[in-house]
Amino acid sequence: MDFAYSDKVEALRAKLQDFMDAHVQPADAAWKDEVEAGRYPMALIDGLKAKAKAAGLWNLFLPALKADEPGTRLSNLEYAPLAEIMGRIYWSSEVFNCNAPDTGNMEILHMFATPEQRSRWLVPLMNGEIRSCVGITEPGVASSDPTNLQTTIIRDGDDYVITGRKWWTTGALHPNVKFCIVMGLSDTRPEADPHKRHSMVIVPMDAPGLTVMRNLPLLNHFSPEGHTETDFDHVRVPAANILGEEGAGFALAQARLGPGRIHHCMRSIGQCEVALELMIERALQRKAFSRQLADYANVQDWIAEGRMEIDQARLLCLRAAWMMDTHGNKAARVEVSAIKVAATRLQTRIADRAMQVFGAGGLSNDTPLAFIYSWGRALRFIDGPDEVHLRTIARAEIKKRQGANRSTFAEQGVKAPYQKPAAE
Repeated sequence: MDFAYSDKVEALRAKLQDFMDAHVQPADAAWKDEVEAGRYPMALIDGLKAKAKAAGLWNLFLPALKADEPGTRLSNLEYAPLAEIMGRIYWSSEVFNCNAPDTGNMEILHMFATPEQRSRWLVPLMNGEIRSCVGITEPGVASSDPTNLQTTIIRDGDDYVITGRKWWTTGALHPNVKFCIVMGLSDTRPEADPHKRHSMVIVPMDAPGLTVMRNLPLLNHFSPEGHTETDFDHVRVPAANILGEEGAGFALAQARLGPGRIHHCMRSIGQCEVALELMIERALQRKAFSRQLADYANVQDWIAEGRMEIDQARLLCLRAAWMMDTHGNKAARVEVSAIKVAATRLQTRIADRAMQVFGAGGLSNDTPLAFIYSWGRALRFIDGPDEVHLRTIARAEIKKRQGANRSTFAEQGVKAPYQKPAAE
């Protein structure tokens, strides 16, 4: 495993950083002003997207990108340091057409879309002409176990009828959103295989019966593009809108979520770097009790621990990316789960320390720290809660220990744990 950045990646990092410095960072204040006024800053975003596309900084996340498709084909390992740079300004990924949930939807459409679906949905999505969302999580069940999902997708002649309610549908209020990929129950028989009862279907956002009920606040912050609760009241779509095969929802979800999970982690590391940098700057600027905050041992410990933890998380993220590139998404499942837990927990931990150094100002929107903290906390649920990923890691470790070649305590020369003698 050689995680040194290649000359190609170093050149792209420099190019992307120059673009961020010249175009994105100067637009940050205007973006926030628009959002605080209740408007999504489409004119600003569209202008930056045109510049990014012309600069060749477009669709950087898709290893299977074809030669005739717009963008630059990169491996997961090559994309990781670029996503980290984008993550430093949390809204910037859309500028490069590398934002969730569109990346996950592009990946799944790239793998499973029919020619008609590619033409209608994937091509404009890859060109940045439209946006999309995904409806999986539901308010009425524990959605961390997707077998619980109750929204129904029932075949009726030449159509499918979708009935149910989803929430945390990110992007449903974006001005350019045109469709939602919905996962639901297509086989309602209780005795059916629980992992073959669900399907995914493409639902146009203007379909009759689809209603965005409300924009859910995330730790009391509203996202301008929305994290919505969305109702599907007998929404009817053509049978041709089914994605893949009926009953293949679980397989499609895993194909979609694997890369998306690690993209979040890549960006998370960039946000951790921002929090650490802000903490250091504040510690050097502020005095308390006649001393700079940077002179206090506990602040120095926070700085040192932050540097070590970020570098550790980055290496774990690169390892997961390397595993996906060399052995496939399925083989990297444990590594992806590990970085998903490690990076998101780290984000809240480092942001919390930085907020403490800033004092009460760290709780305001005068710095990005409040967002970094709240988004890090949200990431511990997004694409699966910590507990699900810890379960995946633990099961893999237990399975290794239960392997045929494991040695006993006696073979290792270790005294076995006390066992109560059997009753005579």
